[in-house]
Amino acid sequence: MSVQSLGVAVVGHAFMGKAHSNAWRNVGAFYPDVPQVRQHVLVGRDPASLETAAATLGWESVSTDWQAVLADDRVDIVDLCIPGHLHATMAMEALAAGKHVLVEKPLANTVAEAEAMVDAAAAAADRGAHAMVGFNYRRIPALALARQYVESGRIGPVRQARVAYLQDWLADDDAPMTWRMRKETAGSGALGDLASHAVDQVRSLLGQEVVRVNGELRTFVTERDGEQGREDVTVDDAAWATLHTDGGAVASVEVTRMATGRRNSLQVELYGSRGAIRFDLEALNELHSCLDGATAWTRELVTDPGQPYVDAWWPPGHTLGWDHTFTSQAADFLRCLGEGRPPTPSFADGLAVQRVLAAIEQSAAGSGVPVDPKETR
Repeated sequence: MSVQSLGVAVVGHAFMGKAHSNAWRNVGAFYPDVPQVRQHVLVGRDPASLETAAATLGWESVSTDWQAVLADDRVDIVDLCIPGHLHATMAMEALAAGKHVLVEKPLANTVAEAEAMVDAAAAAADRGAHAMVGFNYRRIPALALARQYVESGRIGPVRQARVAYLQDWLADDDAPMTWRMRKETAGSGALGDLASHAVDQVRSLLGQEVVRVNGELRTFVTERDGEQGREDVTVDDAAWATLHTDGGAVASVEVTRMATGRRNSLQVELYGSRGAIRFDLEALNELHSCLDGATAWTRELVTDPGQPYVDAWWPPGHTLGWDHTFTSQAADFLRCLGEGRPPTPSFADGLAVQRVLAAIEQSAAGSGVPVDPKETR
């Protein structure tokens, strides 16, 4: 494969496909030091909508045959932006065909699928093809800076963490059925979609592994209207968990699609022996911290030169947005490919997250301890 100009194929052109297409279109303009790319082919099922999307998003060609795309020598990178039940098969076949592969999170629908993908990635790496899972929130400058503060000891050993990812797009009982609410296509609901980000942030920010969990899942609206009429919702609407790490920290995780008034709020709080950090995705350029033994909070606008990812973008003080994380993610991936080193987060990182999600689901299947509110002494 040439590192001078890498041909990209994106599979999927809905929400995530559009975000990734935007990243591939812009990455060379803001990160000129990474290998250049060509938006070679956009892959989808419906020819009409595919042609429209390709013209809008800047793709050279389209295809409805993803396996033919794998046989195309002009394709060097395959970027999968598709429902979770398709990840394992497509990723492993792309790696076997010698393509570099980027897969949107969560890595897979099951631990078994994720384990097979890790094995395939390891074998492909021996042949020079690399794989990465798309946890784009690692590329938010404020969260990358938070990780630097933790790693440098500025808040001391982390004792407690709280991560809440709150959305409201299903709070309306009349919201229609989608593939994200079917277990056979999505694997899980808020657990896989949102808690995958939350668990990845715990692992990434703390630099620790989760070794024990307690979990709870809830489906508040059990039926919704689909194209074929009324359908059962077979995944969770919300999930809660307590995570225990190998470093002795305890993290609480709450994720939901039912939090009325919360559009897209990823909240992160870290409490250490010498300080604390807090962040909210709805104010993604800000990091609030108590560092080096301080007890008063300081608000830091993470838009200055030298802060993570900021140098690639605008003059100091000009804020970045959600979409910039995908462009920075593409740049990190390309830089690793150009230097011949494994990108991160790896499929192994995706597997570690998948194991935590599976443990939460298993824990939630158990029975809680009943409390009788009427019991008297």
